[in-house]
Amino acid sequence: MSPASTGASTSVGAVPPVRTSDSDSRLTPGGPGYRRMSLALFLAGVATFALLYSTQALLPLISGEFGVAASEASWTVAAATGGLALFVLPMSALSERFGRRTVMTASLAVAVTVGMLVPFAPSLGALVVLRAVQGAALAGLPASAQAYLAEEVRPKALVTAIGLFVAGNSVGGMSGRVITGWVAQEWGWRVSVGVIGALAVACAVAFRLLLPAPKHFAAGSLRPRILLGTVRGHLSDPLLRRLYAIGALFMTVFGGVYTVIGYRLTAAPFGLPQGIVGSIFLVYLVGTVSASAAGRLVGRFGRRGALYLAGGTTAAGLLLSLTASLLLVLAGLVLITAGFFAGHAVASSAVSKTATRGRAQASALYQSAYYIGSSVGSTVGALAFHANGWTGTVGVGLLAVLGVVSITVLGSRAARAAARREPVGAH
Repeated sequence: MSPASTGASTSVGAVPPVRTSDSDSRLTPGGPGYRRMSLALFLAGVATFALLYSTQALLPLISGEFGVAASEASWTVAAATGGLALFVLPMSALSERFGRRTVMTASLAVAVTVGMLVPFAPSLGALVVLRAVQGAALAGLPASAQAYLAEEVRPKALVTAIGLFVAGNSVGGMSGRVITGWVAQEWGWRVSVGVIGALAVACAVAFRLLLPAPKHFAAGSLRPRILLGTVRGHLSDPLLRRLYAIGALFMTVFGGVYTVIGYRLTAAPFGLPQGIVGSIFLVYLVGTVSASAAGRLVGRFGRRGALYLAGGTTAAGLLLSLTASLLLVLAGLVLITAGFFAGHAVASSAVSKTATRGRAQASALYQSAYYIGSSVGSTVGALAFHANGWTGTVGVGLLAVLGVVSITVLGSRAARAAARREPVGAH
């Protein structure tokens, strides 16, 4: 059952679906404005992930300066993703009232301002607080961006467009970690996060200059009753619930692996310097490719087939990373990254397609689940590493992948049952 059929999101003030008569003016690959839109949201994705995970590759250095364990330093990541998870729904409501582009611009402005303060944090506690505020500010980006795309891009191009936005996430995550790794090796982690803040400022300015003005946005209401009705409508949809859980589980794997990997690679038997560890995150380029290819995967295998492929690829990478060979560990990270970004792009685009009304809230709920998964993965993955080493972190990841596969199996069974119930000739 889609949100439109629940009746909860049809209240006065809910954002209506894009009218069929307007479909010819929506953006499409090769058409006017599409390239500017793609580049603008790509840069927004770069800024979002570069800021959100700016401390992840630096956790061993932060642990050293403040004299804390991995599980404590990991809160500099978990606080940012947790802040985003908590505020993404309220920020999506603001985007329904004031517009997607306005909210995205304001969110980036606040986030980059906080980013310039992070290098001056006097203690771990202050750093965690600043990171939480930064994550809350960034909450206006993901859900608003997906709602913008669902309204302004033709349906056939939606998966590809969202894949490009997710690809920007991967580039941001990669560049942030690579840059911070090498800069920190020479000048310390504080200078590193300052450099990322400056990069994010440039991306934010370019984003605002490039993004086309929306043509299909209709302002909604900020009344809590309407917002809660829309949220209830989305949460009553079994397909959306499954997609939210899949996003959270994929991110649990990713958050755990990339929070802990720096500690593993700087310790025996590898003993890599900080700059080399930062360069390991170049494997994010694989995520850029796999996210961009999500539309083709869905076209060839179907949504559930693409999710099985993404989950299987992620699991294979986790198992491969258990070896003591640096080359095989890197190969494992490549597979984990490819599987994660493909799965995330498929699930997030399916949310945007499924929700015909209240798209910002539907995307916000997905993003909230997704970043809760990141916070859980960062914290639990670090705790598992502290207790059982890398094997513990991999175990957490494999359990999460098993959850993805199980939920997808349930979705397949539900689809077959629905097909059997459908009257002959209903098509």
